[in-house]
Amino acid sequence: MNFNRRKILSTLLNIAPTGGLSLLLSNSVLAQSTPKRGGTLVYANCSSNRRGGDLTNSKHPYYMIDLITRSAYSSLLWVDEQLQLHGELAKAWGAVDEKLDQWEFVLHEGVIFHDGKEMTSADVVSSFKLHKAKHWASAQIADVNAIGKYKVRFKLKQGNAEFPYVVAEYDTMIMPADENVDRIGLSGIGTGPFKIVSVDPQRRMILERHEKYWKNGYPYLDRLEIFNREGQMEAAVNGFRAGQFDAVLNIDPRLAKQLEKESDTDVIGASSGDQAVIILPKHPGSPFNDKRIRQALSLAIDREAIARIVYGNSAGWVGNNSHLVAADSNFLPLRVKRDVVKAKKLLADAGFPKGITLPTFYYAPQWPEMSRYFQVLQQTVKDAGINLPIEERPSDGYSKFRQGDIDVTKGNYHKFAYTAVGPRNPGISLFRMAPTNNESGYWSGPEMEKYLKMYGDAMVTKDDEKRKAIYSQMQLILQEEVPALLPAGRKNLLVKRTKIRNLKNHPQHWSIKWDEVWKA
Repeated sequence: MNFNRRKILSTLLNIAPTGGLSLLLSNSVLAQSTPKRGGTLVYANCSSNRRGGDLTNSKHPYYMIDLITRSAYSSLLWVDEQLQLHGELAKAWGAVDEKLDQWEFVLHEGVIFHDGKEMTSADVVSSFKLHKAKHWASAQIADVNAIGKYKVRFKLKQGNAEFPYVVAEYDTMIMPADENVDRIGLSGIGTGPFKIVSVDPQRRMILERHEKYWKNGYPYLDRLEIFNREGQMEAAVNGFRAGQFDAVLNIDPRLAKQLEKESDTDVIGASSGDQAVIILPKHPGSPFNDKRIRQALSLAIDREAIARIVYGNSAGWVGNNSHLVAADSNFLPLRVKRDVVKAKKLLADAGFPKGITLPTFYYAPQWPEMSRYFQVLQQTVKDAGINLPIEERPSDGYSKFRQGDIDVTKGNYHKFAYTAVGPRNPGISLFRMAPTNNESGYWSGPEMEKYLKMYGDAMVTKDDEKRKAIYSQMQLILQEEVPALLPAGRKNLLVKRTKIRNLKNHPQHWSIKWDEVWKA
């Protein structure tokens, strides 16, 4: 069995002063670089959990206030800031054989839950009984079994060379075992660096240090306070300036240069971040049943203008209608750039020589810049004769408002609407365009079937370069078929006080870790 060992990163500080001033400076730097234990960190998140927890479930990792679940929980693996895998509760893992449909994970021993009980393989098995029933990416798991006290084996429905990324998802946290799947996670008990002490659902959460955290010596902080400020970015930034918050996550990129000039302020960017998915529902009577209209809309959007106007280029990138981000080495740039003339011809061929008015497009202000994003998009497609009405909806209840049944025959259709998606590995990202996921907008037909066949082949291809070649062909299909639109992406930005040390931004904002953060 080929196990990947957890990477251990060490930073060595070598100081060799030659004079009195050098010694003073070096000692000062050394003192500032030595982590200090204690203190409370208060942060506001401008992009919170859209599922909306209530009094019954708001401690559950599926419904936590901002989906940064690793404040209270741990998973088997973690994806770092470069989207590389590391062990968390698992110290080793690997595929059982070349079929890639069975994977084993060896657990750390002596990991203690917040209630004082030791975590074992029984807790992992129980947690994944919940995940495979409720978590979309875990639905591929056929069974999971304990092999002794500290090892588990997953059996998949089919091979998946990238399965370890699934157990690193923010949803797939490990919780105490319970025979009743519906009770798992409701207590809020995890193995993370902080334990939940109080919750005001969808508004505020307070956590305190877990003294028996499995990483010895951590966390440094005594307490975390989290505030939901989705749709209230101006208030969050004003609160930061007034000293109410130590950090604000997911700020509008237009504020970055201004905030960088302010005293006691750091702006931290991530290598990539979220994308806007424009779902094109292809239900009976929808104009998006006609591929030519989908293609025309894709060609009419000035993606570079969105990246330039909304993100100042440096904080955004041009998408390619797949869920992959430009920072991913598997990303295939668009083969066909903006072409208004071709867009007009496609519309004429589809029976709209004088242009077309599309159905109303709906969005919610999940990111501070959402209104600006879609206003730029709306203006650019007018050049091709496309009239795109847009309407902002409140964040509360938005997901339920836009989502229809996966089964198009039920008549409850998904609306022409937006959702957000974060960066993941290609195996998860490209799966999201499968027809079982409503982000594909009921995509069907021979090209969809070809796409799924390629996906299945990629998942059982162990060689990374061969798998990458398949991914490229899949992205070409998406660029031609346009089952959904992903015009441009954003790099996650956060602002913090300079005294907050070792707070690293993450392209997956839900994967930010707090255990090694400290206050100077």
